[in-house]
Amino acid sequence: MIDDRLARFAPQAAAHSDALLARARDAVLIAFCRVAFRHGSWGEDFHPYHNENHVVEILGPRTERLIDTVGVKALTPADWFLLALFAAAHDLRQREAPLFEAGIGSNERASVEEVTRILKTCGFTRRSHREIYVGIELMISGSTFDARPPASMLEYNTAELLVQSRGALARKLDKKLDQHAPGWRNDARVAHALMLARIAADLDTANVAEPFPESMASARRLCLEREMRSHRVPESAESAQPMLDFLTSGQERYFFELHRFSSDFGRRTFEAGKLANAEKLKTLTTELRNRIAAQGGPVSGVQVLETFREIVAAIG
Repeated sequence: MIDDRLARFAPQAAAHSDALLARARDAVLIAFCRVAFRHGSWGEDFHPYHNENHVVEILGPRTERLIDTVGVKALTPADWFLLALFAAAHDLRQREAPLFEAGIGSNERASVEEVTRILKTCGFTRRSHREIYVGIELMISGSTFDARPPASMLEYNTAELLVQSRGALARKLDKKLDQHAPGWRNDARVAHALMLARIAADLDTANVAEPFPESMASARRLCLEREMRSHRVPESAESAQPMLDFLTSGQERYFFELHRFSSDFGRRTFEAGKLANAEKLKTLTTELRNRIAAQGGPVSGVQVLETFREIVAAIG
């Protein structure tokens, strides 16, 4: 996938040395491998949503849609590299203890710290590549979904935050910068990084715009991860109501209230897909509530998931 992307960018990338392109490729691959080993299918702490497949869906089809919409020349090769690095690195850490600072989540802050070490390992320096460091820090920070979890949460559960938060930080990053980095508007590199952070947030949340079965498969994976992080199993009765709530009220809240496009590029690329899913989601949540009620109420998470799957397949 990376080699195909580099081939697509070949005319633009011709001005950069092969050594620099190799370092960029290595940084993305290292981040991808760490996600796969730490929280993906290569390791022992599998997360159904935040794993290497989430990297692939952002780095692959979502970024391809963006390129097809805005054109390769709409961004520089360095910008496209940063979006690829964001895809691979923004979920590097998923089990950090809650630590609140400037509205940035502890997982995101730890991911920033790790990706800066990856960049250094690959030969990027803050002195020579400041725009890379500034860019990836703002991009990953902007992917935070409300850093402060509810007091009732047993642990910092990223899957839960997606439906309980006030949305992605990216749309409010300018205000955060005003508070914590006055004068940033005079630094063109920071302003440019903010633009990229907003595009990255739209790539991260573009599941709302994918074909409806794929969008709901994403919701299903997130639901399973939420249960895992809440120390519940789908086969149990205690998972029944939480999973029903997540797949109905939770999806409605995320889709219609929390999700907003952060960038013009993201809106142009994904808005039509989201609009196409709106009525389908309403039909799904209404039908899911009705069918579970007709079965005497939720019995287990497995029952809810199977009913959910049947309705999604029927809607298409």
